[in-house]
Amino acid sequence: MQYDKQSYLNKVDRQGVAALIPARGGSKGVHKKNIQLIKGFPLIAYSIAACRMSDKIERVIVSTDSEEIAGIARSFGAEVPFLRPEEYASDQSGDIEFVWHFIQYMYEKEERIPEYLVHIRPTTPFREAEIVDQAIEKCMAHGECSSLRSAHEASESPYKWFLLKENGCFGTLNSRISNDGANQARQDFPAVYIPDGYVDVLKSTFVIENQKLHGEHMLGFVSPACTEIDTWEDFDYIRFLIDTRGSGIYDYLKEHYAPEARAAGTAVKEERV
Repeated sequence: MQYDKQSYLNKVDRQGVAALIPARGGSKGVHKKNIQLIKGFPLIAYSIAACRMSDKIERVIVSTDSEEIAGIARSFGAEVPFLRPEEYASDQSGDIEFVWHFIQYMYEKEERIPEYLVHIRPTTPFREAEIVDQAIEKCMAHGECSSLRSAHEASESPYKWFLLKENGCFGTLNSRISNDGANQARQDFPAVYIPDGYVDVLKSTFVIENQKLHGEHMLGFVSPACTEIDTWEDFDYIRFLIDTRGSGIYDYLKEHYAPEARAAGTAVKEERV
C-alpha cells in the first residue's frame, strides 16, 4: 500500500481517544445478530452505552456496511460518519481493514486522527466503563507499547491438553511435558490467558507505520471473564444474567433511552428468526 506515512502521522492527535465499534450487517450464525434484542434493546446498544459511560472515550463511532445498523446505532448516541465499503465488510475481511478504512476517512475528511482507538466488539455486550477506562489509562501510561489487548485467565490449563498423533496416541501440546507430567495440578503450570472482546486499545501511529494492529509490544490487560455472542443460546444466557445478576449497562439504557430508543431501534424482534 502506497501512502505518505509522515503526512498521516502529522495529523494524529496524540491524546485523542475514540471508540471504534465494527458491526457488519451479515451474520451466518444468528440472523442480524448485531441488532437482535436483549431485554428490549439491540445487542449493539450495550457496547455503545458502555462507551458513552466511559470518562476517557471522546467519540463513539460505529463502522458498518448496513444502513439499518447505522440508523439504530445513531439512535443510541453513536456516530456513523460513513458506511464501510463492501470490500471491507465480507466474512474474510480482517480487523486491519476496517481500522485502516477509519484512519483513511479521518485523514481525508477530518484531518485529525485520534491516537487511541478503543476497539469494542458488539458481540461482547457486558463491560464495566471503569474497567474500559483502566485499559485506556494503562495503554497511555506505557508509551513503548504497540497496543493493548484484553484477555481473561483460562480456567483449565492447555498445558494439560493432548494432541492426537498420527500413530493414534495422545501426546502433550508441549513436548517438554510428558503425558504423566500433564497430570500435575493446574496450579503447577503457568497461567494462560484467553483473548476476549472486553476491550482492546490500538495506537494509530503504530498502525500507520506498520500496517499491523497489535505488534510485538502488545500490552496485556487482564479482564473479567466475559460472554461473547455467537449463538441463540448465548442470547438466552445474557438475558438470564441480567435477570439474576443485574447489569449497569442495562440500567443505563433503561434510564436514558426508554421508550424513545426502543421505538427507534427495534427492527428485529426478541426471538429467533
